[in-house]
Amino acid sequence: MLSSNRWIMMLGLAVVMSGCSSTGDKKGDAEVDEYGTAGAGTGAEASGMAGSGGFSSYSLNDPSSPLSRRIIYFEYDSSEVDAEGQDLVSNHAAFLAANPEQMVTLEGHADERGSREYNIALGEGRAEAVRRMMEFQGVSPGQISIVSYGEEKPSAEEHSEAAWQLNRRVELIYPGY
Repeated sequence: MLSSNRWIMMLGLAVVMSGCSSTGDKKGDAEVDEYGTAGAGTGAEASGMAGSGGFSSYSLNDPSSPLSRRIIYFEYDSSEVDAEGQDLVSNHAAFLAANPEQMVTLEGHADERGSREYNIALGEGRAEAVRRMMEFQGVSPGQISIVSYGEEKPSAEEHSEAAWQLNRRVELIYPGY
C-alpha cells in the first residue's frame, strides 16, 4: 500500500509540474506574472522575480511573494504533503534550484499526541517528505538540512484540534531571512 501511495504522489507531482507555465499576461502596459504582480517592462524587479521566471532573494522578504509562505501543514499522523503544500514546496524548490548558494533548514514538528520518540520520528518524516520533493525538483541535497523538534516547539499552546493542526507542520528556515 505504501508503494502505491508513492506512485500516486509521484504521478501527481508529474501532472502538477507538466501543467506549470507562465503566460506573462499583459494588463495595460505592465506585464503581469502568474502571481498577479504587475510591474514595468518584464516585471522581474517589481515582483521579486529574476531571470526567466525564477525567484530572487528579494522574494523571501516580499509579503506578496509565494516565498513568504514558509509553513507546510499536515494531517493527523501523516507525513503526506497535500496539494496546497505541494505548491508551496514547488515554489521554494524553484527558488533553491535557481540559487544553489542558498541553504534551507526544514524543521519538522508534531502535535502533543503520541510519545516523544514517536513525535520526533513523525516530525523527521514530514521534513524528509519535503526534502525528497525538493530534490526531485532539482534542489541539491547539500542545500537542505533537516531537524525534527517533534512536539517540543508548538506554535499553539492550547489543547484543541485547532491548535494541534497548527503544530503539525514543517517550517522552511532560510539563514538571514
